[in-house]
Amino acid sequence: MSLINSYEKMPEAPTSYLLQYKQAIDRGEIVIGQELHQLLNNLVADLDNPAYEYDTSDADFRIKFIENFCRHTKSPFFGKPFKLELWEKAFIEVFYSFKWTEEGYRNYYDEEMPKKKLRRFKKAILLIARKNGKSTLCAALSLTEIMVGTGGNDIACSSNDDGQADIIFSEINNMREQFDPKNKRTHKNMKGIYNIKNKSRVFKISDKTKNKEGRNIDGAIVDESNEMKTNVIAKSIDQSQSTKDEPWFINITTEGFVNDGYLDQELKYGRGVLNGEIEDATILVWLYTQDSEQEVWQDQRTWHKSNPSLGPIKKTKYIKDQIRKAQRDKAERVFMLAKDFNIKQNNAAAWLLAEEINNEETFNIEDFRGSFAIGGVDLSKSGDLACARALFMRGGKKYTISQYFIPESKLATLSSEDLPKFKEWIRSGKITVSDGNENDFRLVTAWYVKMFKEFGIKFYKIGYDKWSAVYWVKEMEEIGFDMVRVMQDWGPMSEPMKLVEADLRSKLLNYNNDSLDRFCLENTSLAVNNKLEQMPVKIQGKEDKKIDGTVTKIICYRVYIDNRSEFIELSKRAG
Repeated sequence: MSLINSYEKMPEAPTSYLLQYKQAIDRGEIVIGQELHQLLNNLVADLDNPAYEYDTSDADFRIKFIENFCRHTKSPFFGKPFKLELWEKAFIEVFYSFKWTEEGYRNYYDEEMPKKKLRRFKKAILLIARKNGKSTLCAALSLTEIMVGTGGNDIACSSNDDGQADIIFSEINNMREQFDPKNKRTHKNMKGIYNIKNKSRVFKISDKTKNKEGRNIDGAIVDESNEMKTNVIAKSIDQSQSTKDEPWFINITTEGFVNDGYLDQELKYGRGVLNGEIEDATILVWLYTQDSEQEVWQDQRTWHKSNPSLGPIKKTKYIKDQIRKAQRDKAERVFMLAKDFNIKQNNAAAWLLAEEINNEETFNIEDFRGSFAIGGVDLSKSGDLACARALFMRGGKKYTISQYFIPESKLATLSSEDLPKFKEWIRSGKITVSDGNENDFRLVTAWYVKMFKEFGIKFYKIGYDKWSAVYWVKEMEEIGFDMVRVMQDWGPMSEPMKLVEADLRSKLLNYNNDSLDRFCLENTSLAVNNKLEQMPVKIQGKEDKKIDGTVTKIICYRVYIDNRSEFIELSKRAG
């Protein structure tokens, strides 16, 4: 029996999944956020819009194929039939079922519609928390398109890089191998996955792919667009679909950590459409989002708003474990809120709470006469605040003192709120002022020399950041200081920043109750990437504030971590 004949004998699909989904929500059986509520209300209203016809035949065809011919490829569901969740059926149905009427098409495009009824939606944004089955869903949908869609289709699996693009591509191929184990209908090579009979294919394309232009793409899955800083790959796909009557483009993603990137721009546009501020009938904005951060911590039932497959696919205990981690670790909190609840983390909040920063303990530098220390320097750009620091260890605790530097001309640019503070820090000797527009880095050298000559402090190593002037490093090395470069990047800064946070919280880092150090800590926010690495950044909206003192603490900790055993041993001898 042929594929199509066996397929057409399958049971008929039930009535509209969109209405089933909406009714279950209205009855309180399913919990969703306000943004999805808005979309579903708009869609139900559009069922009576004369511009559209709601024909579920194409959607039913694909849903039946997925549930009868696609199988899972990953544990714990490996080899089992793909039984779609109600939200997945509703999404597929809506995307394929809204068709233009002749009148609607003519009014929207100001031209006559071709004889074939054309799909309304060309693009969908599916924003959904991780581990809810979005990649598997789109893999099944792509396999369906190459097997039972119109012939000669080119379907692209795309993402920010080749590795991410390969995730869905490999999932499609794994499903293909279970569906067609003897390669009678399909085959795969280095260039793609092919339907031998209808000449449709699936291939990979990413931001790293050369010659992205000049393709002829019918459909595209763009995965994890939150990592894209620009719209280069999306625009290339969009332009390649310009000759198609019914192109399709599905952007599946969680929230991420790239600010003002491609996803932010797409969501801004999509939400404008959703709220009726922008007219675009061709984009489906399907967002699984929370209504507030507070509800995440207070009401477990609301977790379904961003996790529609919670229970059948994603385990509740997994989220509970993530929440326990998030309550102890700021980076884990930022990561969890973005990836498990689609709450954008945009550096709007401070890194540390006031009670974590405050430490009224003080010490006298005389207590560390003759001790070993680690140095940390953030020279920053020549026209800004700079900081030099010394870090000591004794009795399991760390102690630190600092000196700051600023060009005289910079004082005129300070805000009326900060200027009195800086004048007081200058009067007290906490800040050294350089003449003119640039910091005189020789003053930084002089401070380290003073620490050695007046207090006998021996600097084991001094870490410096990437803005440091080459001649200054050479000057320090000629005097005899051992200089170590510490790049202000994710890898080098992440681990020491976590340790600074832990020591501050545990009151194991005594910064001598220095008001300028505290000022810098209060201005510091936390940036996190997809590897759960973190870096210090300025709090959003406070770009004129200073965090140099925080940076030097982290630089000192980087040097400490890399040389922990030897430095601890030296500190014990001196102590």
